[in-house]
Amino acid sequence: MESLSLPLDYSAIERIIPHRYPFLLVDRITELEPDKRIVGIKNVSLNERYLSRPPAGTPALPPTILTEAVAQVGAILILSKPENREKLIFFMGIDRVRYRRSVHPGDVVEIEARVKRLRSRMGQLEGVARVDGRIVIEGTMTFALGPLPS
Repeated sequence: MESLSLPLDYSAIERIIPHRYPFLLVDRITELEPDKRIVGIKNVSLNERYLSRPPAGTPALPPTILTEAVAQVGAILILSKPENREKLIFFMGIDRVRYRRSVHPGDVVEIEARVKRLRSRMGQLEGVARVDGRIVIEGTMTFALGPLPS
């Protein structure tokens, strides 16, 4: 795989993680410090099929989809390392997750993941997502690395 140059666009992200439309939830990576932190962007549009659409309210991004977007940004951080590019990452759990406010079409979600613990096959990341500088979700994710199926 070629070396990475920022920002990473949608097609560069597809070369790192196995997710594809409609379930690739990260549009761009703007910052990446190997083994430390990453910042990604998710643009929320009105035509996304997984928006919750209450009868008399504003459509909103479900918290589970927002959680997955944070996990995908963290996965990009881990799988962007040359020694991890031929591995799969498995989402093992999320702890102390807090949803602070709703995310709506038109919002630009800035997602940051920081390494809390990193070992050869497991680790933990602290994730936080913001809209207009205000926290919308935060939590600690646990992951494991495994081989690609042959």
